[in-house]
Amino acid sequence: MKKNSFVEGTIIATLAIVIVKILGMLYVIPFYKIVGSDGGALYSYAYNIYLIFLGISSAGLPNAISKIISEYHTLGYHDAKVRAYYLGKKIVSFISIIAFLILFILAEEIGKFIIGDLSGGNTYQDIAFVIRCVAPAVLVIPFLSITKGYLQGHKYVTPSSVSQLIEQIVRIFVILVGSYVTLKVWNSSLSLAIGIAVSGAAVGGFCAYLYLKHVLHKNKEVLEATEKKEEQITNKDIAKKIVKYAIPFIIINIVTNVYNFTDQILVLRTLEYLQYPAKDIEFIASAISTWSPKICMVINAMAMGMTVSLIPSIVSDYTKKEMKSVEEKINRSISMVIFISLPLVLGIVILAKPVWYVFYNQNAYGSLILSFAVCSALLANIYMILSTICQSLNKIKLVYIVSITGFLLNGILDVPMMLLMNALGYEAFIGSIISSIIGFGVSVLIGLISLRHTEKIKYTKMIREVLKTMVPATLMVVVLVLFNLFHFPYDTHVKAILKIGFYALVGGSIYIGVSYKMGLLDDILGKEMMRKIIKKLTLGKLEVKN
Repeated sequence: MKKNSFVEGTIIATLAIVIVKILGMLYVIPFYKIVGSDGGALYSYAYNIYLIFLGISSAGLPNAISKIISEYHTLGYHDAKVRAYYLGKKIVSFISIIAFLILFILAEEIGKFIIGDLSGGNTYQDIAFVIRCVAPAVLVIPFLSITKGYLQGHKYVTPSSVSQLIEQIVRIFVILVGSYVTLKVWNSSLSLAIGIAVSGAAVGGFCAYLYLKHVLHKNKEVLEATEKKEEQITNKDIAKKIVKYAIPFIIINIVTNVYNFTDQILVLRTLEYLQYPAKDIEFIASAISTWSPKICMVINAMAMGMTVSLIPSIVSDYTKKEMKSVEEKINRSISMVIFISLPLVLGIVILAKPVWYVFYNQNAYGSLILSFAVCSALLANIYMILSTICQSLNKIKLVYIVSITGFLLNGILDVPMMLLMNALGYEAFIGSIISSIIGFGVSVLIGLISLRHTEKIKYTKMIREVLKTMVPATLMVVVLVLFNLFHFPYDTHVKAILKIGFYALVGGSIYIGVSYKMGLLDDILGKEMMRKIIKKLTLGKLEVKN
């Protein structure tokens, strides 16, 4: 296996996650047509609960293991890093079993809590059945995640990226084939179709885990090197370090998923209070919590791919007290995530109606939700990167402050903002998304200011690059808005896809072309990486020299 540098690891991980997320976006088109809005809402209920329990059972441990492995590997403590991996597996197995039992046994009570007094849509029995179908995934995914963390801690990004592709492909196969056969061939119930669909998480995770086990076995001698320094590190010391590093990740993940779940409940209850029809309420709640985020996946992929490479890279530099390198990576990571996410966000805002139509058919609520949700996704990306940076620098207290303050503010503003939007004559649910934007924005500001104060991190380079990014972004928006003045009808999916493709080609060409001329690509990715990319894209025919 070949180790990956920070930028190279980021690009590999991001490309893999982008492919995974594109697949995750595209499968919802046939899936939504198979199961409809009722099936989509049922899927959303079960999956949001599953994510909370997955967060409890595994969210912190993979990143903690990645951090510990990187730290011990840098210091040459090879025996300790191997013991850390196996101890992590023991801890995760215990927590996963408890999470599974809670999900399986209390499924009906959870279903009753979700649905409340709402009638005319899915029943609590349907929700309970689907929750039990997704429960086995919490016994599988944590082991997959912790193995990824072990490899990423050694800066081996490629195997983890391949495993993600395997997991997603198998999962989508189960979702589409399972739901289609259940409803269209067997003519069975909607709840059974969704139950089979959510079980794809466990099947996909198991296949990906088998692949990573093969990689570990094949490269055991490299990963478990026998040469080592004198170590005075006991299993108890390692266990304490795992818990210490994992808790912030776990708390953040739980807070995030609990908020998403609470947000869904608050939207359901508030819209019911405002007397929206039951079918519209279920659609809006699932669109905010599940279906808009599916489209935003490509935007989130950049931040997710970067965190894979960011943790071991910053931990390694911080362990060696190379603060200049830490500052450079902080600036570069934020610049990269804004540079890549911004044009996607602006493009989706402009094309919200045809994009929603392609994925889920025409719906005025859906396209409106999407146009606000992508703006929230951009800030969520920056928040994710900043949170990862704080954890890598052992700023545990700051992680808590940043995460809890933002999500608490988000939760407090949810209902008042929905009522305010309704009073102003706008759709009430917009208020829920605006409260998310405010929450993420406050979290980012607190984190940046605190790092500037405690670690003397300067953001001059990042601010300069972000301001330069506004130039190609503005030019792209101006051209696309001018195109929008002309009426391009999209009464079929093919026409809608052609419109989106045309706008993406024009907008992307302007953005990348202007960025290249301004030297932004060299500034953000680095000249060496730009040379590699150009050489590979042209199959070695064009090589840029200094």
